[in-house]
Amino acid sequence: MDWASVAGIALALGGLLLGQLLEGGHLGSLVQPAAFIIVGVGTVGAVLLQSGRQDFMRGVRLAKTVFVPRPDTTNLIEQQIVTWSTQARRDGLLSLERYLEGVKDPFRAKGLRMLIDGIDPFKLKDILETDLDSYERHERLAIKVWDAAGGYAPTIGIIGAVLGLIHVMENLANPAQLGSGIAVAFVATIYGVGLANLVFLPIGNKLKSLLAREVAQREMLIAAFFGIALGDNPRVIQERMSAHRR
Repeated sequence: MDWASVAGIALALGGLLLGQLLEGGHLGSLVQPAAFIIVGVGTVGAVLLQSGRQDFMRGVRLAKTVFVPRPDTTNLIEQQIVTWSTQARRDGLLSLERYLEGVKDPFRAKGLRMLIDGIDPFKLKDILETDLDSYERHERLAIKVWDAAGGYAPTIGIIGAVLGLIHVMENLANPAQLGSGIAVAFVATIYGVGLANLVFLPIGNKLKSLLAREVAQREMLIAAFFGIALGDNPRVIQERMSAHRR
């Protein structure tokens, strides 16, 4: 669990609610189901229209990694690469076949399999770089779901405010109904701007940071596989990986 992310969203929402109380307001006044439906359903619909079902669902699933990130396997990868490079230099690339079954990560398994198959080093590097480019492109399309939500939510909140004001204008002769209309108008704006800046955009930016870290790790792997295929000294390969971490 990434407690910094949990604390961040708790502080952001908690600060908003505490400010409402300190100004003498009531928390109940921020609970407006009509405003929430307008902003929530409207934002989901707009994002789904822009992104498509597949990217939308992948983007929603990615949000889990903000709070429960994938384990950092960099040290494990470095240990594996040192072992593989030493083994390959001593006994040849075919001797790496014994390690293939224990590798669960598809990218690492693909690189190791191509080493065992004796693929040309430059062709191996080109294939893995193409694979990485494709992976990064698809991940960025999924992450754009949250950027899109952060862009649409404030605008839809304004639409909700206008709808609330229309309701107010229609009931000028009935003062009892003016309060609910005004509440929906202002709370819809709060929902739109608040969700965009406190939830959607921070999640999108955190996912971009996590993706950048994963891409850097895979670039390190590509350099390592390329070095093993060329027959480089294991120490040289280790130094090259260390340079990628700086």
